[in-house]
Amino acid sequence: MKLLRLAIVLAVLLTTAATPAVAQTPAATCQLGSPKGTIQHVIYLQFDNVHFARDNPNVPSDLEQMPHLLNFITQNGALLTQQHTPLIAHTGGDIATVETGLYPDRQGLAVSNTYRYFTPAGPSRTGVAFTYWTSPVFDPGTTTPTDTSFNMLGPDGKNVPAPWVPFTRAGCNVGAAGVANAVLENTATDVTTVFGSGSPEAQEVASNADQAFADFVGVAVHCAQGSSVCASGRPDQLPNESGGYDGFQGLFGHKAVAPVISPGGPLADLNGRTIQDPGGRQGFPGFDGLTPAVTLSYIAAMQEHGMPVTFGYLSDAHDPHFAPQGTPTYGPGQAEYEAALMDYDTGFDAFFSRLAKDGITASNTLLVVTADEGDHFVGGPPSPPDCDGVNVACTYPQIGQIGLNLTGLLSTQAGVNTPFSVHADSAPAIYLDGQPGREDDSVTGFARALASLRVDNPYSGASEGIVGSLAGEAEQRVLHMVTGDPLRTPTLVLFGDPNYYGATGSPDCEKPCVAINPTAAWDHGDVGPDINTTWLGVAGPGVQRAGVDSSIWSDHADVRPTLLALTGLRDTYSSDGRVLFEVLSDAMLPSAVVDQRALLTGLAQDYKRINAPVADLGLSTLAASSLALQAADTTQLAQTDAALDDLATRRADLATRIRAVLEGAAFNGQRADATRVASLQSEAHALLDDAAALPH
Repeated sequence: MKLLRLAIVLAVLLTTAATPAVAQTPAATCQLGSPKGTIQHVIYLQFDNVHFARDNPNVPSDLEQMPHLLNFITQNGALLTQQHTPLIAHTGGDIATVETGLYPDRQGLAVSNTYRYFTPAGPSRTGVAFTYWTSPVFDPGTTTPTDTSFNMLGPDGKNVPAPWVPFTRAGCNVGAAGVANAVLENTATDVTTVFGSGSPEAQEVASNADQAFADFVGVAVHCAQGSSVCASGRPDQLPNESGGYDGFQGLFGHKAVAPVISPGGPLADLNGRTIQDPGGRQGFPGFDGLTPAVTLSYIAAMQEHGMPVTFGYLSDAHDPHFAPQGTPTYGPGQAEYEAALMDYDTGFDAFFSRLAKDGITASNTLLVVTADEGDHFVGGPPSPPDCDGVNVACTYPQIGQIGLNLTGLLSTQAGVNTPFSVHADSAPAIYLDGQPGREDDSVTGFARALASLRVDNPYSGASEGIVGSLAGEAEQRVLHMVTGDPLRTPTLVLFGDPNYYGATGSPDCEKPCVAINPTAAWDHGDVGPDINTTWLGVAGPGVQRAGVDSSIWSDHADVRPTLLALTGLRDTYSSDGRVLFEVLSDAMLPSAVVDQRALLTGLAQDYKRINAPVADLGLSTLAASSLALQAADTTQLAQTDAALDDLATRRADLATRIRAVLEGAAFNGQRADATRVASLQSEAHALLDDAAALPH
């Protein structure tokens, strides 16, 4: 699923020919604030589209086929199976929400993995969600984009605070392997941002771009002040960081990091193979190459060499990474998919065994692991029908998302030829040329035309509509999709049937406007339970041994404050998430929280109901927005948009006040006033009632 990321830009417990070095004791300056100092290591892992729920009821899920990871989590902590995404549900924005605890309106990536931005004249242009943290908008089609804002952008127009800062300020070196935007993502803008336009690194990009990618992209170390690990590093510049961030150094790229974490020779993966790119160059293997054998080797070596806090990304198992263009993707239970999952499990077995030899175990290590979103599988029935993938492999005579040429369908079915561009997706974001106002006739006419489209499903033969829901600017505000850059706000977002993938094309259907694409069979972005519901594993000191828990409703914004509460640190800003009191042991919580756990948990649950994009308020208002955009009477849209504006304003104020109570308890040990809590919950319920009263 990271082919875009790449284009733009058994187990052997060995990292070299020698046995891995015993882990270095974390530097005395690393002051994680967990009670009694029990957490000495932090390992955060981010999967791309790895599932706990089964995609085929007969085939064990991805996590079920990785028992070494699954058992480590459930035996040493909790696996939450009601973890949810922001919108749209895509890798870049979802990971940014996990990293920061901020919904997309506060970190800039509401539409990803690319987005579009309006220009002064003509169609919108492409921006790429994956850049280094401090890079500006990266438009691969020009060196001079008209949108010059930060890619990672807050509502104030400033760069978003970086996720490693609380750790480095606490004296901890932070290693990152592949995780979104904490590493260089491309050589086009990121090398210049970090090293400078006239640097030797920039010269290497000009002379040998492939080697430069292997040398500088994908891996980084963000060091504490004065750390010898980054003695040969570059300034780790965060110009908008609250309180300043001077005197910090970083190592950027495999070329700089590998000698530090593998001083005995080339860095090898967990199978003993030298880490290299598809062209055989030693260095970063590309984002599609981040299997557990590779990522976990980076993480283990970092932990062994003075980086007690590490962040790693793992690529999905269901795509044929680095296969020739046009190779079909894999379906559940297919032999190639099963083999990939077996390799993934072997990698985790090797990883946990190696860490245990280093003395890095569940008794002193916090493991946080999640998946960005769920993917919706698009394909015909498997053969044989009762295949389970383990004993009998599945094959798929038909497989692939259903591609739609929206331009052709609108022209041929509705006679609409309004110029527009699209962020192609199962939830296509639509940008009408000229950025018309949200209730302009061109917008309402376009929305009604979209709702009228019907296609013949090539799998079932049934005639069906393609629109699930429509969100205009007012509803996008409720869904936390309106960022600090007004040029990025789509005119409309079509949350479609998750079997379909909408794009632009020719204004006719001489070439079929509806066709199966066998090279992509896993859709996301949309609103749907299999896409918006994923999982979160938290294990280690201070985490209740809860096993698999399906009762706690959480979302990606909750990961950050929970991680910080466990490590005794905090950000300089208020998160959109909340500490998951339910999974923390009493020893990790202030006494006020322990005494008021039920009261605070009830308030936290109502907070998520009004604030999480795919919780009650968001889904209720999305239904109202969709109905109003499709209505023939434009008065209904104006009234609904006004109501949505009011709900968004009231929600923002109420969420701020609820956050203050929850954060005051979790991070300052402040007792909550029960009467005030009841009043806040009453306001939340009234907000939900008002949303439910809108025409749906």
